[in-house]
Amino acid sequence: MARSPFTLVAAVTAALPGAEVVGARALTSDGDGRFDSAVATLADGRELVIRVAEDDAAALELAEEALALRALTAGAREMLPFRAPTHVGETRVGEARAQVTDLMPGFQIDAPLIPAGPGAAVSIGETIAAVHALPESVVRAAGLAMHDATTVRTEVQQMIDRAAATGRVPGRLTTRWRDAAADDDLWRFETTVVLGGMQAQSFLFEDDPDAGPRVIGVLGWRGLAVGDPAEDLGWLSGAPEASADVHDAYTAASTRAIDDALRVRARLHAELGFARWLVHGAELRRPEIVEDAAALLESLSDGLRNDDLRVVATYTGGVDSALDVLDQVPETVAASVDTSMQTDAYRPEDLVWHTDAGDEDADAAEDENAAAEDSSADRPSWEEPTQDLTGAARLAEADIDSPETTASDAADEPTAAGHGDGKHADADQGETEHSDESEHSDMDSAEEAQRAARAALQRWTNSGSE
Repeated sequence: MARSPFTLVAAVTAALPGAEVVGARALTSDGDGRFDSAVATLADGRELVIRVAEDDAAALELAEEALALRALTAGAREMLPFRAPTHVGETRVGEARAQVTDLMPGFQIDAPLIPAGPGAAVSIGETIAAVHALPESVVRAAGLAMHDATTVRTEVQQMIDRAAATGRVPGRLTTRWRDAAADDDLWRFETTVVLGGMQAQSFLFEDDPDAGPRVIGVLGWRGLAVGDPAEDLGWLSGAPEASADVHDAYTAASTRAIDDALRVRARLHAELGFARWLVHGAELRRPEIVEDAAALLESLSDGLRNDDLRVVATYTGGVDSALDVLDQVPETVAASVDTSMQTDAYRPEDLVWHTDAGDEDADAAEDENAAAEDSSADRPSWEEPTQDLTGAARLAEADIDSPETTASDAADEPTAAGHGDGKHADADQGETEHSDESEHSDMDSAEEAQRAARAALQRWTNSGSE
């Protein structure tokens, strides 16, 4: 049974002796149900978050988070252009482990709703690059995991073998993953500081009147280590609109050499999330989890348009993301317990395969015939979200209203009118007008994208978060 906020905040004084708690409320975004969470208001105005583990696995996560946050010294935090939670203390509520941190302000955006263009997508890319720019000594000094490229590759190979041994992975996927693991070009990369489990809900935003939403805080530090930077980009498979802009902003902000295989490895890590879920269920002897994972793997296999995860010469500079939002949600086995994937790096039921540009010669003719019909799709389009934002239901219960506005669809771009009556002067005038109107069109498009982003922003819940 879930503990009440008043029960939880009473334990804050044990973690922070001398603290005077004057208020308690539920945390509006408290993860996936494996923690009881609440916000305690102190007499000095500070707000703290207390999280209590529901099981041993959740308790281990709290311990890892505490170790990682303590590794972020004042010097390391000064290097980050955003806030990270501060570890305040630890205690126990009954027999359960509890952790207390400061409350991080800001709002979150679900991955499918992160818009392309300036604002959130660019800020996310820059934020990930800032994490990866931390010196490895931060991790080493804290005794956290240090993985080189060879170690990462070996762990991937072992996960593929363990998943295949269950007999529930489609042969097409097993072959695809093993071919990728055997590709030497894929595993030539420079390791960085990573969070490992980075996800859309890791980022906390505030509204910038000029630039749009920008990241002001990052959550989820328990996976702090040195490893493959692609691990922190795998969740972008569930952000089809923003993926390209996040990658571009990340590359622009990174101080390391361009990694041509980065997106391919990120795609592989995302797909292997299904394999980890399958292995997890098999090890716990939980048939409902195994069946759920097997259904997800079958859906992924059915959605593939090619069988290769390769580094190609044309990859750098813009190949579409490998995974995107699923058109169909695979059926899962009904169970009396929660069998949802215990990770928020991406939502497994929302992934589908998208082919790279130029994937099949047979598609070229079809694409040419559909070019006229698809031309309007190149303009920015903003639609009402079809899914609730993180914590939306809880906010509704707390009588917190979220402003809603509607954003218009893509604006028509002005086109230059043709001029020409056979006179040279009129031709010059036509060229001048065409140039002016083209510049005006570009400005209108940028302004329209910004207006659309602003309208979409009004649909996002601005609330305190962990």
